[in-house]
Amino acid sequence: MVKCMVLLLLLLAGGAHADSLRLIVPEQSHPVAGEMIPVTLRGEYTSTIALETLSFPSSDEYDWMQLARDQWRDEEIGGRTIRVFERRLAVFPRRAGALTLGPVTHHLTVVGERNLRTLLDVTAPPLALAVAPYPAEGTPLSARSLAVEDVLSAAPGALRDGETLVRRVTLKVEGALPHMLPPRPVLRAPWLISFAAPEERTVQPMPDGPVTTVTWEWHLRPTTGEPGVLPPVAIAWFDTVTRQMRTVEIPALPFGYASFRDNRSGSGRLPAAQAAAGLLALVAGGLTGLGLCIAGLTPRRRSDILRHLRRLSPVDPTRRRLKLLARSADLFAIRRAAQAYLRRRRELGLPVSGDETAGLDAILYGTGVEAGEFQREAAFRALFTHPSDTSRNGQGESRVSPG
Repeated sequence: MVKCMVLLLLLLAGGAHADSLRLIVPEQSHPVAGEMIPVTLRGEYTSTIALETLSFPSSDEYDWMQLARDQWRDEEIGGRTIRVFERRLAVFPRRAGALTLGPVTHHLTVVGERNLRTLLDVTAPPLALAVAPYPAEGTPLSARSLAVEDVLSAAPGALRDGETLVRRVTLKVEGALPHMLPPRPVLRAPWLISFAAPEERTVQPMPDGPVTTVTWEWHLRPTTGEPGVLPPVAIAWFDTVTRQMRTVEIPALPFGYASFRDNRSGSGRLPAAQAAAGLLALVAGGLTGLGLCIAGLTPRRRSDILRHLRRLSPVDPTRRRLKLLARSADLFAIRRAAQAYLRRRRELGLPVSGDETAGLDAILYGTGVEAGEFQREAAFRALFTHPSDTSRNGQGESRVSPG
């Protein structure tokens, strides 16, 4: 009788671990729209498996890709040898809100007694996640890292007469899919002939996520000998490591033929008396014929003057909107207004430290941060603190209150 009871207990213990399948995501995951979510499908099986098939479901709520080949291995779990299955995926939510992954069913053909084969379906229950809004305007671009490589075929400011410059810009992004990267920038100017070659987009699955590369190539040639400058191109992206918005730039490009510089008369510097006389004549002419001068300028010159006037103007609509929103409780609206305000400053060449939104981003997306009253006020003061402000009074602006 005792032997029978012991045998029964052993049989019960042996069958305690049932076949199972589940979805696993990192703990404390607080993704934003467009951010990669690493997902692992893990199955633990005691049955002898002859055939298997599994398809991860597609959805309008997310994009996904498999990062590596399926893994099968044996593990000791609870004193028994268990057959473990793992599939690593990357999921990219398309929008903010509730996100549900699964259910996912693993269709198995198992070998039973007398080598009889039977069908067995093991299902992973659905997994719910909350996705936060992307903290800026435009198409979401979230990544672990983003690097820009700018390669030129010649010195752009000293081209030979009639020479064409080939510019090749490569973006390498870790943790994003090809369609998430921005479109090719438009390099145009009235004094420039520009031809764009077809862009190249590639993606390589890696254990930590996809690595996407996009390459843009332009063939550029000035139409006149007068030097010009192609402005920089800013690319905003959300750093999933620091949980902050960042900006990288395709740098500005000075452009022109070397012969224009070599053929200029004089030494390039006027005597002091001639410079003073020229300044007086310029002031007098500007006061009497400003309208005619502006009308006769090239579009590029006119654009430079207007940008300079905007820098001198005390009216900044993006700053005024940010101050108004600072009294509200909508932190995401405040973050978007701050992005527009800082983008305007960059376009006008005004100083920007890049850390203005660090406090606000920590409140919105940081882990373990309590958005108390002190942190909130400090985060709003930092939005209006720039390098020139700090150098002038040592503290920056502190008149803005979130209310």
